[in-house]
Amino acid sequence: MEPAALERFHSPGKGNGLRSRRRLRPGELLYRDVPFAYVLTKQQLGSVCERCLRSRNENLHRCSQCKVAKYCGRSCQKEAWLDHKQECRCLKSIEPNFPPDSVRLAGRIVFKLLRQSVCPSERLYSFSDLQSNTERLSEEMKDGLRHLAQTLQLYLKTEIQDESQLPPAIDFFQIFTKVTCNCFTISNGEMQDVGVGLYPSMSLLNHSCDPNCVIVFEGNQLLLHSVREIQTGEELTISYVESLMPTRERQKQLVRQYCFECDCLLCQNQEKDAEKLAGEDHAWKAVKDAVNEVRYPKSKEEWKHVLARCQNLLSSNEGHLPDTNIYQLKMLDCAMDACINLESWEEALYYGSRTLEPYRLYYPGFHPLRAVQLMRVGKLQYSQGMFPQALETLKQAYNIMKVTHGTDHSLMKVLMEIKEECEAMMRIQ
Repeated sequence: MEPAALERFHSPGKGNGLRSRRRLRPGELLYRDVPFAYVLTKQQLGSVCERCLRSRNENLHRCSQCKVAKYCGRSCQKEAWLDHKQECRCLKSIEPNFPPDSVRLAGRIVFKLLRQSVCPSERLYSFSDLQSNTERLSEEMKDGLRHLAQTLQLYLKTEIQDESQLPPAIDFFQIFTKVTCNCFTISNGEMQDVGVGLYPSMSLLNHSCDPNCVIVFEGNQLLLHSVREIQTGEELTISYVESLMPTRERQKQLVRQYCFECDCLLCQNQEKDAEKLAGEDHAWKAVKDAVNEVRYPKSKEEWKHVLARCQNLLSSNEGHLPDTNIYQLKMLDCAMDACINLESWEEALYYGSRTLEPYRLYYPGFHPLRAVQLMRVGKLQYSQGMFPQALETLKQAYNIMKVTHGTDHSLMKVLMEIKEECEAMMRIQ
């Protein structure tokens, strides 16, 4: 971490922001941050360690009290106890129910605030500094947050009998307004969501649909990298929303969750919207509905069902939807995931290869999602003995990943190993 490279400042029209204190090159690690509070997503319970968010093995140690939290080893369990101790009794008290991720995260925030512990993640900006945008939230959004505050009250009942006895700084509704517009989705190396966390200092970063920085994670640690040349005094930005979305969808999410409209050039020109929604309307709307219905499958049977649905829609839309249509692209991604989980490597490669051109179009420059996609396709080419093609794909992944992840990231080390194996196989042939 090099906080000397960045500083807090007043960004015109945006409030607080972060800017560079010197000239930056692409690929510089500008900040490394630990969470103020975080939780594993409900979806990943039991398959990922609650503490380090890394392990995916079958033999996770279960907390003997709540029987919900699982850890990759005794040391992670021990380190997690301070955060887990009070929530453990709460989880036990509401079983067989389980709180939504935001409620579990809010619970951890409440216990952290009661402990009054100093957190390194508040170095540039503290939890109490966080903006809540309460007055700009829609009534529908406020109602939803009030409902979550009531759920939190019930969830914490065994530990906090009377909310009115809490210090004034701990207001359940206000905690949710802060979480809504300040929390980060924590992803694993393959950019799959594994957790939700609060990193107050990084909440200073403002949004751009064409940002000059990206965030990736190593376990629960947040890493901020520059992806472009940045001048001294230039504002540092990240994208708050998925850049694959068409302009209208991005704007809708920004207004709903963050209470502002983006007026960047990409939004003004509705950049690439025509390609994103290319093809016949009725066809992509059906695919959009199908993509939205897919829940993360837990078993081989469920994956088979998902793959059959993808195959059916992809074949019926042949000639009606180009692969650049974003819903068709998501369907190809889904089919590739299903094939990988069912170990149908050749078919996975077929779908994966079709995604590369759309990914290049929508994620130009240095983007972690494109790097990960290239790496996945490179691995599949390697599995099929296509060593020259695999090496070329893996080199492309490497060139992006050294900027977005940095050479010390664990995913980069995995990529280097496959690349070296590939080179060794080519020498043998």
